[in-house]
Amino acid sequence: MEKKEEFDEGEIIDYLNKVMDHRFTRFIMKEMTEVKKLERSFAVYAEVEKPKGVKERLHAKIVGEALEKGAEKFGASPEAIKNFLKDSYMRKAFAVIIRSIAEYGITKPQRLIAPFMVVWNFTKQCNLKCKHCYANATPYPAPDELTLEQKYQVVDQLDEAGVAAISFSGGEPLTNKDFLKVARYANSKGFYLTIATNGTLISEKVAQKLKEVGIRYVEISLDGPNAEIHDEFRGVKGAFDAAIRGIKNVKAAGLEVGIATTATHENLDSIPEIVKLARELKADRMIVFNFIPTGRGKDIINEDLTPEEREELMKYLYKEWQKGDMQIFSTCPAYSRISLTAMYEGSGDKVSPTHFAEMELPAEFGGAAKALTEFIGGCGAGRIYCSIEHNGDIQPCVFLPIKVGNVLKDGFVNVWKNSPVFNELRDRDAKDYACSSCPFKYVCGGCRARAYAYYGDIKAPDPGCILMKDEWEKLKMHAHGDSNENNGHLETSKHRVEFVLSK
Repeated sequence: MEKKEEFDEGEIIDYLNKVMDHRFTRFIMKEMTEVKKLERSFAVYAEVEKPKGVKERLHAKIVGEALEKGAEKFGASPEAIKNFLKDSYMRKAFAVIIRSIAEYGITKPQRLIAPFMVVWNFTKQCNLKCKHCYANATPYPAPDELTLEQKYQVVDQLDEAGVAAISFSGGEPLTNKDFLKVARYANSKGFYLTIATNGTLISEKVAQKLKEVGIRYVEISLDGPNAEIHDEFRGVKGAFDAAIRGIKNVKAAGLEVGIATTATHENLDSIPEIVKLARELKADRMIVFNFIPTGRGKDIINEDLTPEEREELMKYLYKEWQKGDMQIFSTCPAYSRISLTAMYEGSGDKVSPTHFAEMELPAEFGGAAKALTEFIGGCGAGRIYCSIEHNGDIQPCVFLPIKVGNVLKDGFVNVWKNSPVFNELRDRDAKDYACSSCPFKYVCGGCRARAYAYYGDIKAPDPGCILMKDEWEKLKMHAHGDSNENNGHLETSKHRVEFVLSK
């Protein structure tokens, strides 16, 4: 096989099977009991840090030899592996993978000792009034928001846990006086940093500051191709024009930019126009968010897509993604099924194992593609990511409002490892898990936030899945008053089903 200059992510699983022989696994379990030690060995091996002594040099040599041994099977050179690990984010992510496999073995989906990413709802304050806001954001900060010192403590805990990426969200993070300070501090720890924002506050100066403090990717919401649709959805006139300026300023600053669109009946027909606009703005990525009826979104539950509409939308997005000029994802975990199926049918060569990662693989690596999609596992709530609220509360996902602990009171690592809710979300083989008999249970798993929003049960069906469309018909029956039975989570109203959150 001809030697490659790059280490293809699509080969990771096959590669890991060859790296993690029993001898190396025993070494990791004995010597690298903390993920930070493994990160350190990667840094020494990649020659971005100098060893502090003979032991560190020896550990780096052993780790390097194991990585190179596995890579030989795929023609990846030692130089390519070292380049891969020169980025602190890659070292963090790879350390979590290796340490997790040593701890739990290779599982479907993979059980991790730490999440790859944490979405941090940095503040509840926001300058817009979006209809679908999961956070019920307000014009003012919440009284229980963490202090600056406490926010630094959160960063420290995530670093010690081995988390690779932090995505700042809200509310609107840019309204918060602490944001730039905390982002700069997190950057000094080597995290891959992103921000999800409405874009209205990103002047040329702010865009430069984002770059200076270490933000690598900026995701800006755009729910319509024009002011009429976007401003009505966002609740403030002028939001569209300000967001477009923000996108242009981010691009001018040399940062990657993504456009985020929440798909509802209000804008479904406009999504091709939004895709066209995203291309005109030279966006690097477009993500179409799966609508979750939580927070203020419960008030527009009737705008949710049908399973058929969602399926056709994902197929359209995948077709557009194949054009190759822009990454196009969906946060619906079934997008993994759509992409993997297309690859096997020969109509595509890109696979989305989750909404923040892509693979482009030649046909001969199809087996590795399936292995990696099952490794990542589609819906990542409580598995490959989780969220932290403005007050330090930990949730499986920003759209899944179940408090499982608090960073400062309970400790992040403790909650991640021991939360009963998290451990339930990691078991796709449980008999009471709605997708347990689905052939795509490891690839997709159904959106657990939608299951909770509609049924109050994280193991319930995702009624938006085409393979579960009978559930959608049942919901419609309830919504139109054909049944007066209240199952404890759904209640009948004139023309919509509203989930009554237990408090």
